[in-house]
Amino acid sequence: MKKTDSITISGRRIGRDVEPYIIAEISANHNGKIETAIQLINEAKTAGADAVKIQTYTADTITLNSNTEDFRIKGGLWDGRTLYDLYQEAHLPWDWHKPLFEHARKTGITIFSSPFDNTAVDLLEDLNAPAYKIASFEAVDLPLIKYAASTGKPMIISTGMADDEEISEAIQAARDGGCNELAILHCVSGYPAPAEEYNLYTLADMIERFGVVTGLSDHTLDNTTALASVALGAALIEKHFTLDRSGGGPDDSFSLEPKDLAELCRGAKTAWRALGRVDYGKKSSEIGNAQFRRSLYFVKDLKAGDIVTEDAVRSVRPGYGLAPKQLSRIVGARLRMDVQKNTPVRLCALVLND
Repeated sequence: MKKTDSITISGRRIGRDVEPYIIAEISANHNGKIETAIQLINEAKTAGADAVKIQTYTADTITLNSNTEDFRIKGGLWDGRTLYDLYQEAHLPWDWHKPLFEHARKTGITIFSSPFDNTAVDLLEDLNAPAYKIASFEAVDLPLIKYAASTGKPMIISTGMADDEEISEAIQAARDGGCNELAILHCVSGYPAPAEEYNLYTLADMIERFGVVTGLSDHTLDNTTALASVALGAALIEKHFTLDRSGGGPDDSFSLEPKDLAELCRGAKTAWRALGRVDYGKKSSEIGNAQFRRSLYFVKDLKAGDIVTEDAVRSVRPGYGLAPKQLSRIVGARLRMDVQKNTPVRLCALVLND
């Protein structure tokens, strides 16, 4: 399987060797108002996100208008609702797409979308979308993946609920469709999802197993899981984003508010910079503190010709004397000169026996 070390979306390179790419998922958090969607774009830009993502579907393109048990949600945030009713409320109207794309571009933040059928891809192509995101629930829709891949645009596939075989099939479908720049997101499709179910070591295995740029779609309630993922190689992080968690929309309660998104953007970059490289040398911030390391000091006044005894020297701070590891050489040595207590032990004052 072809390996992908990095992808590029709207001129921004995404890979493990650059700062994590942060995606603010607007999802249904527009709550039926285009003004809210515009404000979310503005707040995401202010917070430092690299991109905002929307979802392109209607109730009719994603499900059937049926009240039977198959189409009724059982348990969770949306218990009792029909799929059609939920998606009718949550969808972002298609005539909003053009003004939102134009506003995001004017604001200076990348915008792209998750298409849920071929007609959504066609709409997004008319808007020159820079990339496509396949949602976790659509990761098994291989024809949709191939159709989106046929655009030649970079693709991101979420893998919530998908096993390793299904992930491989989705990747192969994207490759077969013509996608050359591909990323996948480790994801748990719970809303919200408990941190302990994320099993982040899986992310490191995915990087090795599938050979594509890998990140995290995080549905936990805070930023801890997302920040930890950076240490395991996450090159991009997606989080749901809202103006107000108590706003009452379908996704509000498990989304980040603006201050939380800003903290994620800062924290992910700090975590990435902290990884650095293998380096055992002294760091610039340590140089001034080297004097406070331990070293050997005389604790008695001694004369030239005296033999240094064990009780005549101690390992103490500061670090102007010989290193403590030299103690066995110093004990039993003869002094070349007088020394005073509370002065550092130096080789020039000693005649060593070795």
